[in-house]
Amino acid sequence: MRILVVNVNTTQSMTDGIGRTARSVAAPGTEIIPLTPIFGADSVEGNYESYLAAIAVMETVRRYDQPYDAVIQAGYGEHGREGLQELLDVPVVDITEAAASTAQFLGHKYSVVTTLDRAVPLIEDRLKLAGLDARCASVRASGLGVLDLEADPDAAVEAIVAEAVRAVQEDHAEVICLGCGGMAELNERVAARTGVPVVDGVAAAVTIAESLVRLGLTTSKVRTYAPPRPKTFLNWPPAD
Repeated sequence: MRILVVNVNTTQSMTDGIGRTARSVAAPGTEIIPLTPIFGADSVEGNYESYLAAIAVMETVRRYDQPYDAVIQAGYGEHGREGLQELLDVPVVDITEAAASTAQFLGHKYSVVTTLDRAVPLIEDRLKLAGLDARCASVRASGLGVLDLEADPDAAVEAIVAEAVRAVQEDHAEVICLGCGGMAELNERVAARTGVPVVDGVAAAVTIAESLVRLGLTTSKVRTYAPPRPKTFLNWPPAD
């Protein structure tokens, strides 16, 4: 089994970390292929960058010319999963939905701890659109920029833990979801400090994608995610 795990930003070191997390939970025989978008921003922290990342991820996957069995979009709260589902015949898993759905097996309510406050509405909207908001106790911002997660991992853990503890104590969350692909590799440290299950979306998405492939399931093509109709596109896709 081969799974593409696509970062939504162009920071290669972050793609590498996402790849390490994905490989750490993948079953024997599963090959993880981390991909960095062919264009876009070095971090995704708002709507403009998110829509740009959606196009970049779709183009990056479209141009990948080797066989694969599933695709993971490794951006938390980002746009584009629906477009990938139209384009592809294999399962597509978004880490936001993977983390939240997994958290619901582990406790009554979950909270998401993300990066900047401006990302909170994007995540809330994505959870609502996916029908996963009813058991979300809160979405909290750590105040960290995406690139801060790599620049000072120790400070990042402290900021994430502080909001996770507030989520447990004040919002009555029983599970914490790490609300950024760049937080991959931090879940064990956060869990040790909070005493509750901590779900990393990349790890959750890998196990879900593997299950879908093993079950022989993929996205329905009869209506919402039917392949795009043939169209004439002006100056698209862009020249290499």
